[in-house]
Formats: sequence, C-alpha cells, structure tokens
Amino acid sequence: MAPNIYEYSAHDAAGRPVSLSTYKGKVLLIVNTASECGYTPQLGLLEELHQMYQDRGLVVIGFPSASFAQEPLEGEELAQFCQRNYGVTFPVMSKVDVAGAGIHPVFHFLSDGKEEAQPRWNFFKYLLDRSGKVVNIYPSNTEPADEALVAQIETLLG
Repeated sequence: MAPNIYEYSAHDAAGRPVSLSTYKGKVLLIVNTASECGYTPQLGLLEELHQMYQDRGLVVIGFPSASFAQEPLEGEELAQFCQRNYGVTFPVMSKVDVAGAGIHPVFHFLSDGKEEAQPRWNFFKYLLDRSGKVVNIYPSNTEPADEALVAQIETLLG
C-alpha cells in the first residue's frame, strides 16, 4: 500500500483520470456519497464547509457509490445532480465501490485495508492531513458542521 493518498488516482464524473497528487499539500475530506440516501442533504453542508475553508487549503472530494444500493446515477449525471440540488462546486468523482471485494484502491488505502474502517453506509468521511495521511474517520451520521470535525479541520489547516 502506498504511503499517502497522492499515489492514487480516480476518474472524475466525466470519466477523465485525476491523479490525487493534484491535491498535494491540501487537507482533504473524502466522502462517499449517494443521491438517494437519507444523508444526501449533507451534500449542501459539505459544500458550505468547502466554501468556508477552501481558501485555507481544504478540499472536499465526493466519491459517489452504489455499494449500498442508493446511487442510480452515472457519469456527469452525478455531478449535475450535486450541483443542481445542493450547489456543489467541490470535485465529484465517478461512481466507485467503497467496500467489499470490489473496493476502489482509494478506499482500500483510506481504510488501511481493514474491513472495519471501510464505509458502512453513505456519507462516511475520511479526514486527511496535508501529507496525505488519514488522521480521522467520521461515521455517516457525523454532520459536516460537527464541532469536533470542524475543530480538527481548523487544526490541520493551521
């Protein structure tokens, strides 16, 4: 397994390859998303967090997933849904598996290869420091405005 997230790549919602080294030196909040989940309104709150801290170096990255059977959209439909309904401007990637046998390499890295650290539901959050290492994992029910999450983001931003 690579030492940090920057060794990995994914595809954006349009299917173009994106090296995660693009975000080197940034604090990352990586979230598996779905358009038909009870937590879907978190997209708007994630956008607020992104807007609030992007100038200081935070990047929120959404990875839509059908691992929990709540993401029927494909490709650019995903990004358009997020933008149209929640004003999302943060990067939205192509749909991937975030758990189980077909887990995407990014999520295998994020979970350190441990099943117990894989998302158990949509809107599972991984917070990474500027060196590309996971510093904390937040469950789906942790709101993006959660005091502990925001405090940790502020600490990492310096």
